[in-house]
Amino acid sequence: MSANEVIEGIPSHKIRLNDTTLRDGSHAVRHQYTKEQVRTLTRALDDAGVEMIEVTHGDGLGGSSFNYGFSHTRDLELIEVAAEEAKQAKIAALLLPGLGTVEDLKDAKAAGASVVRIATHCTEADISPQHFAAARDLGMETGGFLMLSHRATPSELAKQARIMVDAGCQCVFVVDSAGHLIMNQAADRVRALVEEIGGDAQVGFHGHQNLGFGVANSLLAVVNGAKQIDGTLYGLGAGAGNAPIEVLATVFNRIGVNIGDVDETKLRDAAEDLLKPMVNYLPMMDRGSIVQGEFGVYNSFLLHARRAEERYGVPAAEILEEVGRRGYVGGQEDMIIDVAVHLASQR
Repeated sequence: MSANEVIEGIPSHKIRLNDTTLRDGSHAVRHQYTKEQVRTLTRALDDAGVEMIEVTHGDGLGGSSFNYGFSHTRDLELIEVAAEEAKQAKIAALLLPGLGTVEDLKDAKAAGASVVRIATHCTEADISPQHFAAARDLGMETGGFLMLSHRATPSELAKQARIMVDAGCQCVFVVDSAGHLIMNQAADRVRALVEEIGGDAQVGFHGHQNLGFGVANSLLAVVNGAKQIDGTLYGLGAGAGNAPIEVLATVFNRIGVNIGDVDETKLRDAAEDLLKPMVNYLPMMDRGSIVQGEFGVYNSFLLHARRAEERYGVPAAEILEEVGRRGYVGGQEDMIIDVAVHLASQR
C-alpha cells in the first residue's frame, strides 16, 4: 500500500518517536513505578530502537506531593536506573515551572537526564525562559510543551511557541492534554507552529485518545511538519491514555513514514508481555475520559475526580463536566474537591 492511498504528503525526513510510558504513564499507575519496572521497560524500549525515553512523576520533577500524588520512588532514582539501562536512548525529564525548579533540573541532569521538556499552559510560555536558559547552560536538549493546546487558536499558539524558541527551546510540542482536538484542529495548530518557528526549531505533537483521535492526529501532525511524535506502550497515560507507540510505529512503517530503526514488533512485545502484567489499570475511552475529551478537561484530573466520587458520591463524569465548564487547568487539582462538594450540596 502506498502512502498516497492513505494520506498525501508523507515526508521523506526522519520522524523521532519519543516514549513517555515512564512519565505520562505514571498517572495511570498513580505514580507507583518501582526501579525494577523502570529498568525493565527502559531496557525493552531501548532495544526496540526508541531514541528518547521520558522518566519522571506524571506531573514532572517535583510532582510528588499531596496535591498531585506521592511517588513510590523518587524521580532522581528512577532517572538514574533508566540512564544506567539505556544503551542508545536519551533519558528525558519533564518540568513544570512553579512545581519543578532549576535546582531540580540540575539534579536530573546529574542523575543522567540529557533532555528536558518544559511544560506550561498554552498561553503561559512566558514563565519558561529561565528554565530553558538553565537547561541550555547545562548542555541539555530542550523541548517545550504547550499544554491544553486546544485553548489557544493556531495563531495564538504559534506566538507562544516563538517565546519558547527565543528562550532556547529546540522543539515545541502541540500538546493535546485533554484529547480534545479532532483532525484539522490538530493539523492547523502544528502547521501554524511550523510556519512560525520551523526555520529555528522543530515542532512535535503529543496526543491523547479521549475521543479516539490520538493516532490519526499524530499522523496529520507528521504530514503538516511535525518532526517528533510522543506515544506510550499500550497507550498508558492520563485520561483515556496516549497514542499507543506500538500502533504509531506500525502505522508509520506501513505507510512509509521514516522512523529510523524503531522495531514495531519489539514494541508490541514490550506492551503485551512486559507492561500489561505490571499494571492494574489500563486507560480506556470510558464515560469520564470521554467527558474530558468533550469538554477539554486536563487528563490528569481523571483519577482525582474518581477519588472525589468515592468520597462525595457525585459521579466523576459530572465533576469533570463542571470542571470543564469552569475552565480549570493543570495545577488546579485541588479545585476538584470544591466542585464535588458544590455538586453534592445540590443533590
